[in-house]
Amino acid sequence: MMDNINRQKQEIQELINTEEEEKRQIEEQMKNLADRLETINSSLAKKYITRNEYDKTIQDTQSAFNKILESSQTLLHVLKKEGAQLYKKKVATVGDSK
Repeated sequence: MMDNINRQKQEIQELINTEEEEKRQIEEQMKNLADRLETINSSLAKKYITRNEYDKTIQDTQSAFNKILESSQTLLHVLKKEGAQLYKKKVATVGDSK
């Protein structure tokens, strides 16, 4: 009878040992995953900053380009207007010699 009780106790102890080992492995995996998650979060934070800097550079460049384009169009308009006025003055003083 005592042998039977000792055998049952040993069976339970083996189950305990198996589950404790599984628990240890899971805890180790969780630690590794937590470390990996921290690394990824850090990497993502740096990449978000860099991406935002690109966004700002693109926005600033586009804004500057639009201002240059607007200035160029204004300059072209003024040049055409002044050219037409100069041509009218020429015609008025010299005549149309086309």
